[in-house]
Amino acid sequence: MRLWAVRGDLTETDADVIVNAANPGLLGGGGVDGAIHAAGGPQILEECRAIKARLPDGRLPRGQAVVTTAGRLPARWVVHTAGPIWSASEDRSEVLRSCYRESVRLAAELGARSVAFPAISAGIYGWPMDDAARQAVAGVRAVDVEHLQEVRFVLFDDRALAAFEAALSD
Repeated sequence: MRLWAVRGDLTETDADVIVNAANPGLLGGGGVDGAIHAAGGPQILEECRAIKARLPDGRLPRGQAVVTTAGRLPARWVVHTAGPIWSASEDRSEVLRSCYRESVRLAAELGARSVAFPAISAGIYGWPMDDAARQAVAGVRAVDVEHLQEVRFVLFDDRALAAFEAALSD
């Protein structure tokens, strides 16, 4: 499986699966989540509502993942994962790595050959970018899947790209 990082717009990425850094309520929001819902159209929201109705308390547990269609996006599917909020007093790294592991596992179950990720939890959830990149790479590398050929980290600025390139070179 090839892992690499690129600067770009996740909603324009041509991959079998793109991963949404979703909030636990699954109904869209800001950042990557809002951009995916806006670009993908109402079909994604409709499927998210149906999934939400089946979840305990109507919330996706942090570190878990679910899948919907990609609507109008170039991808075939969107995997939605709820990342943890960064805490200086509590180590939530395992939850962040789980977002990546569960997303890759779900993509592999779908038969995907390529997956594109954002920097989960590194936006409004406040995770420091360098550590977010290390956790992302560790999470993806921890999964052994047969069909998946490519994992791409699609990042929104040069600082994020540099952090992910550094993590990939370790």
